[in-house]
Amino acid sequence: MTTAIPSTATVYTHLLRADLTTLWRNRRASILVVLVPTIILISWKGLVEKFGGAFVLSNCITVGLTAIGLMGYSNMIARDRDKGIFQRLRVAPASNWTIMASRLTVQLLMILIMTLVIFIVGYKFDGISISAGGYIGGLLIAIVGGAVYLSLGQVIVGLIKNPETVNVTTRLVYFAFIMIGMFGELGVLGKEIGEAVKWSPYGTVKHIVSAALIPSTWNEHSWMALLVTLGYTIVFAFWGIRWFRWNTR
Repeated sequence: MTTAIPSTATVYTHLLRADLTTLWRNRRASILVVLVPTIILISWKGLVEKFGGAFVLSNCITVGLTAIGLMGYSNMIARDRDKGIFQRLRVAPASNWTIMASRLTVQLLMILIMTLVIFIVGYKFDGISISAGGYIGGLLIAIVGGAVYLSLGQVIVGLIKNPETVNVTTRLVYFAFIMIGMFGELGVLGKEIGEAVKWSPYGTVKHIVSAALIPSTWNEHSWMALLVTLGYTIVFAFWGIRWFRWNTR
């Protein structure tokens, strides 16, 4: 009697269904990830007239992307690895890339949800309205920007095996990114740090999201920021994959 090997599409579908179920069961954590940038958006209503709606929206979206990649993705991977889930999946008829693709798809869904929530709250509470092209461009660039933080989260979970240490590390990195990023953009931390922030992962992602929200402002600096963002993603992804271990031993 022969055993039929399921197709890659079938395996991926089952893995995705399981990951979505896990996401739903842990929806409180997902809500918190979306809640932080939303609170910042509402509290920054007074800055809309001074800096513009694109500035406020792009900062809040960047904060949300940071939270999804660092605190969401990396902690989920560290927890599943510690529980031995990856070890069990690797003996099943599922390729390594299918296992990770399922989890990345869930994070992609979170990025889309977070970005849409920011758009809706920005329109309803802050009165920020942009063109249809700006909304579409913002969604697409949010995915590109989110890849930076997903790959950075992969680096952290590759370097650190203990899930508790991963949790602490991602929180510290997240706090450093949003505090230095936001205050650096506002010029509070001085000119030198402000310039450095522009070419940090936070600064480049924030810039391309802001430019995508108002397509007419996309210029050479935006293209350069996009290339730097892609460069960060490639470097982080390379080392994150290279250092990653499927178990904690």
